[in-house]
Amino acid sequence: MPPAPSDPTRRAEIHAALGDPARVAVVDALQSSDRSPKELSDLLDVAPSLLAFHLDALEHAGLIERVVSSGDRRRRYVRLRPDQLGLVTRSVAQLTGPMLFVCTHNSARSQLAAAAWRTDRGGEASSAGTDPASTVHPGAIAAAARAGLDLTDARPHRLDDVPADATLVTVCDLAHEQLSHRPSWHWSIPDPAADGTDAAFDRALDLIRTRISALTYQEHP
Repeated sequence: MPPAPSDPTRRAEIHAALGDPARVAVVDALQSSDRSPKELSDLLDVAPSLLAFHLDALEHAGLIERVVSSGDRRRRYVRLRPDQLGLVTRSVAQLTGPMLFVCTHNSARSQLAAAAWRTDRGGEASSAGTDPASTVHPGAIAAAARAGLDLTDARPHRLDDVPADATLVTVCDLAHEQLSHRPSWHWSIPDPAADGTDAAFDRALDLIRTRISALTYQEHP
């Protein structure tokens, strides 16, 4: 786990932002899954106007960020800032079943996420797409290789049935919105194929591994 910030002012900002139980509940809800304000409001039973006040406070403290959906382009997702995950997340229930990572084409983000989970957590993980491509994107294969992961034999698969014991994680806004009727976690990872550069694929994998590693952190600051 990364060390707590040494700057007393920054530590005070974090403690102040988490000084309200509702804001702690928001942070806890965002630990495993990025969520829209409506999802947070429904989950926490907090009025939208009051939730907006708490989100403003958390954003001002630099703990969360709000991003526009790359799916419908209208809704926004609230997520913990990647550089703050290790400072504000707590332990979660032990994950004993398989993980299923889903994006639209199952050609990059979900493939990288499954490979990273198997390597970083040593658990069972697979991936699928709502509209799978014919092959895995070469940029994803190259990014995996640079990070010590192997996608050379990976192939896209269609999302059909979800095993009853699987934790479903969407890593694509569009897939999350298409599967809104299914219980799942959501990690809003930008599509590296839209940019196509090595840096974009490396960044996507870094964000995924940050989310994976954050699930092992133990306590609030």
